[in-house]
Amino acid sequence: MTSRPAFDSALVDLGRLTTWLRTDDTVTVARVGEGHSNLTYAVQVGPQKWVLRRPPAGPLLPTAHDVVREYRVLDLLTRAEQPVRVPKPVSVCEDPAVLGAPFYLMEQVEGVVVRDTLPGWLDEPARRALGLDLAAAFAELHRVDIKPFVAAGLGRPDGYLARQLRRWTGQREGIQAAVAAAGGQARDLPDYDAVRDWLVAHLPAEAEPAVVHGDAKLDNVVVGPGELPVVAAVLDWEMATVGDPRADLGYLLSFWPEPDVEGGSATHPLAQLVTAAAGFPSRDELVATWEQGTGRAAGDLTWFVTLAIWKLAVLLEASYHRYLAGTTDDPFFAGLEHGVPALLAHARETCRG
Repeated sequence: MTSRPAFDSALVDLGRLTTWLRTDDTVTVARVGEGHSNLTYAVQVGPQKWVLRRPPAGPLLPTAHDVVREYRVLDLLTRAEQPVRVPKPVSVCEDPAVLGAPFYLMEQVEGVVVRDTLPGWLDEPARRALGLDLAAAFAELHRVDIKPFVAAGLGRPDGYLARQLRRWTGQREGIQAAVAAAGGQARDLPDYDAVRDWLVAHLPAEAEPAVVHGDAKLDNVVVGPGELPVVAAVLDWEMATVGDPRADLGYLLSFWPEPDVEGGSATHPLAQLVTAAAGFPSRDELVATWEQGTGRAAGDLTWFVTLAIWKLAVLLEASYHRYLAGTTDDPFFAGLEHGVPALLAHARETCRG
């Protein structure tokens, strides 16, 4: 993982964290990665290397950034009979008095996160191996027994797609209500309404449920070292639940332009997608690998790709309003003034709604 040398001490108070850890060893903390949702920090306590996850600062949408739930998902996955590539959770703190919000610790997994640039060692054969293994890693997840998750209240075995539509419609309405309560008015997003209506009108029949990640993409995995790179661990489980696994596959494809498509900007207006580079497998190959790994037929994924783009736009619109409120200075959020409408236009183009 690539770490930043500095971190916001208001979000991770080193003294309080050390007290909570009950350690006499030196504790060091550094911000990790480029995530724009829950915040991630590398924590070293003597020889031990952990990762800390906590919510961002500022007003948050209901049900968003629930790191305690994320910890519970990881705990169940590490105990599942079907092996899943996840970091092992270490401990959780639900008391906001410690760091101002709940947080948890997990073991650090060695490797790198591939975001907007390709490491020099990731040549064409390595890119192909990594892409296919990414699809295989999510197929492994989709074979996990859902019963422990349903029993723990971490998902329901039916109605997932309809709940997704209600949830993300509710998130948009929550943004509008929060802005109105502050004396403002949320901006109009006409493509949001058009895509929402198309999704409702074309709601597909649900597949057999599985544990779904909810944010399946290349930069949410750790790429482990080796002669050919593999997915060492899947990260960022805050949206995991039980549902239709094609939603994960659609989300993965929404970030995956065909190889050799220049820049990949037509596939995703907010990202420089490295998978447009030569060597990465095609979308069809990803789907075939997933089908082989799960024993399922994917079918037409247009609805699921559209859902992925639309809900990402809703999520980022909430982040944009946190930026406008001054509760985050992440420069990525400044670009959402035009980025969110571009995403919604792309969603509308995808479904031709």
